[in-house]
Amino acid sequence: MIRVENINKSFDGRRVLSDISVEFGNGQTNLIIGQSGSGKTVLMNCIVGLLQPESGHIFYDGRDITVMTKRERSLLRREIGMLFQGGALFDSMTVLENVMFPLDMFSSMGYKERRHRAQWCLDRVNMLEGAGKLPNELSGGMQKRTAIARAIAMEPRYLFCDEPNSGLDPKTSLVIDGLISEITHENDITTVVNTHDMNSVMGIGENILFIDNGHKAWQGGKGDVLSSANKQLNDFIFAAKRIKDLHTPSLLRGLPLT
Repeated sequence: MIRVENINKSFDGRRVLSDISVEFGNGQTNLIIGQSGSGKTVLMNCIVGLLQPESGHIFYDGRDITVMTKRERSLLRREIGMLFQGGALFDSMTVLENVMFPLDMFSSMGYKERRHRAQWCLDRVNMLEGAGKLPNELSGGMQKRTAIARAIAMEPRYLFCDEPNSGLDPKTSLVIDGLISEITHENDITTVVNTHDMNSVMGIGENILFIDNGHKAWQGGKGDVLSSANKQLNDFIFAAKRIKDLHTPSLLRGLPLT
């Protein structure tokens, strides 16, 4: 479990996060949603230790990352998997080499064991047949699946996903959401996802945090979203749906977000 307590963060005197407290549970898909500039990416960066908040605490199963030494943070990060918005694969490495990279850097496994682990991860995301390909030979969805395999290579206890469906078509987005959800539950991982995708919210949003102008404006599950009386949340949801409708063929409009 990750527990955030009273986090505040400013840049050049401008408050970006204001007194945010939230818990993200094990074996759950925890989603952070909000408009661009709302502070959700800053919050994620504070949680993973890329940014230091001015005040507040962030606990990983009782361990406070805000007071850790550099070495302690380095050790904690070996328990964290990251799925970056663009995939962030190494262009000069094959799919298999990309997945092996964190194992090569941080594990004490022998080469055969590292290779076997990477192959298992690729098989889990249905990418084993593409192990010898380079990233520029892959579709966007295949790149994201490879990035998921790399993110779980070290068997993380915590998984962070930054806009995992960015640039993907709706069908591929559902596949990626499904993989994230399955891996989370299979391994009892604490998964935190930044997203604008309302299909993700309604599909895999077990615990949803809505950030509005740096404030915690609402928290609940996907079953509570559409019945919420929170005006800011409703404005965000239906604005997102209108934008989606503008880019969706007319035959598909009006279908449920799930």
